[in-house]
Amino acid sequence: MPLEKKTIRLLILEDSQNEAERLVNLFRNAGQATRVHRLSAADDLNEVLQHSWDLLICAPHSEHVASSEVIASIRRQAKDIPVIQLLADNDSDSITEALTLGAQDALPQSEDERLILVAKRELANLEQRRARRAAEVALREAEKRCQLLLESSVDAITYVHDGMHIYANRSYLELFAYEDAEELEGMPMIDLIASQDQSSFKEFLKSYHSGEGHAELKCTGVKASGETFTAQMSFSPATYDGEPCIQVVIRAETDNAELQEKLREISSQDLVTGLFNRSHFLELMDAAAERAVNSGQPSTLAYIRVDHYATLLAQIGLADIDILLTDLANLLRGHFSAETQLARFGDDVFAALIPAATPEAVQEDLEKLLKKVEGNLFDISCRTVQTTLTIGVAGLNETTAKAQEVVDRAHRCADELSNGNAIKLYDPAEELAAAASRGNIIAMIQQALDNNSFTLLFQPIISLRGDNYEHYEALLRLRSPQGEDIPPLELFKSAAEAGMAEKIDRWVILNSIKLLTEHRAKGHNTRLFIHVSASSLQDQTLLPWLSVALKAARLPSDSLVFQFSEPDAIAYLKAAKAMTQGLNELHCKTALTQFGCALNPFNTLKHLHIDFVKVDSSFSQDLSKPDNQEALKTLLASLHAQAKLTIVPFVETASVLATLWQAGVNYIQGHYLQGPSQTMDYDFSADDE
Repeated sequence: MPLEKKTIRLLILEDSQNEAERLVNLFRNAGQATRVHRLSAADDLNEVLQHSWDLLICAPHSEHVASSEVIASIRRQAKDIPVIQLLADNDSDSITEALTLGAQDALPQSEDERLILVAKRELANLEQRRARRAAEVALREAEKRCQLLLESSVDAITYVHDGMHIYANRSYLELFAYEDAEELEGMPMIDLIASQDQSSFKEFLKSYHSGEGHAELKCTGVKASGETFTAQMSFSPATYDGEPCIQVVIRAETDNAELQEKLREISSQDLVTGLFNRSHFLELMDAAAERAVNSGQPSTLAYIRVDHYATLLAQIGLADIDILLTDLANLLRGHFSAETQLARFGDDVFAALIPAATPEAVQEDLEKLLKKVEGNLFDISCRTVQTTLTIGVAGLNETTAKAQEVVDRAHRCADELSNGNAIKLYDPAEELAAAASRGNIIAMIQQALDNNSFTLLFQPIISLRGDNYEHYEALLRLRSPQGEDIPPLELFKSAAEAGMAEKIDRWVILNSIKLLTEHRAKGHNTRLFIHVSASSLQDQTLLPWLSVALKAARLPSDSLVFQFSEPDAIAYLKAAKAMTQGLNELHCKTALTQFGCALNPFNTLKHLHIDFVKVDSSFSQDLSKPDNQEALKTLLASLHAQAKLTIVPFVETASVLATLWQAGVNYIQGHYLQGPSQTMDYDFSADDE
């Protein structure tokens, strides 16, 4: 069962490096990237715990530090690190002891599948705890802000529990002419209601339940002085200090109450057309998006633009354009059903939110609207005006994340109809092309695959020991529509996440074979290194496909070297083993890159049929230090003992060449020698002289 695609920070208390590596491989084989530290001494415990960790796995026994000591240290430092204790057997007393010490679970060391399941559970629990703590912090901040808003609100607000005041803000105290909130604490709210209304108020409270939501009541309030006033009360469910209660907002009714109600109505309307205004319509859109996600109720947005608005404005003037917009608004009211919510969304834009309908279902009706407007003769100040509409349409459904995204989609559809008097529905496939022009990497990848617009660059790999072959590595590059290079790491990460890595690999293989065949036909004995992704490692159809491609090109199989990374090999070791065996049967060469960073890298190597090993770039950095030189020499010596041809990449300066020669490196690669180029034009003969 795969874990979440997230790098987990793993602590392992295990004396044996091989066993620690085995545990790490369990997680990698489950598809989980890990950052690992093996605890090997008590001295390093406090320093290690200063960092953030996601999980601790303790071996049954450790000679250096007891698991109880590690757990106690975690508790002392108040660290939230789940602990899994491995046991030599399934003894119930040992399990109880481990749980008593503070482990989240204890299980036999041999139950690997159970370990992954338990780890997944504990990591999920850890994420929930972290999310809860973050939410608690956010809640406290929100409560502080709400309290400040309550205190400063001009509305009289109180919280009532079982009919008793538990909080009242300053405006509430002033409304009822009380000086201090303590005067109201414990006082029944009914005491502030005139005697003739107390019976109806009491019945209202009895019948009101928090689940019923908003409710209103008009009654007579009594101030501390005995003066009465007409109060309009709004009731809604709330919580205060964690307890459920009722929030009551009271507004003293005045002679201009009708005017205030009219002002509230006007605040949501466009003054010219009488339709909803933009801000209120966006609130309606948010509510529709929520219904679509939570209840599966679809809606459709029609973004309706008046064509040639600037020309019309110049011809008939500002006053008459308002008359035209009003007539158009009336036409829209008559065309759409009463359930459709209409708005003036901009100077020249109307919007219609059509409930319980998909874009395809409303297309025919919107086309009728286009014809209706096109054929209509608008009488504006004793002159006839004609116009047309452009409509962009997008739907709200259960996948709608934000209402604004739907507005943007409909807007872009309308923008694409430059000639006007037309309708366009949002199409995800067309959106992909538009997304590419806006910088969306996945869209750019798909376009490059469709249009064969990737670029291959070639960087030479130079032998320090003499070689009959000219070696190059094929490097894939992609440019944005603006002509900027996409960073390779970002490109390949996006491709992997989108499930497009296999398609890219096959594009690279086919085009590399084509270019290599042409290059070798000119008399060059060239061999090409081609990268294979983790997705292609697991693709059982790749080898049969490759066999057909090689035969069709009549290219010697050993002129291709297929390389993949050590992390991918560890994560998919069985697939990597099968791949290298299959490539060997096809007489292709193989290479393992980024080598040397695993806990036991040679354990991986012994399972694979590998010809070339490219060490990790970290081994070629800062070779002026003796320790770094020694680490590289030791690694290379072990590889040469296994008859592996070694490559050191990222050679950037001449100063390291002598060190690499003395270390016995077979091949070097880097910008100091030559950077990636569109042609295979390196002069290998100069290195043989």
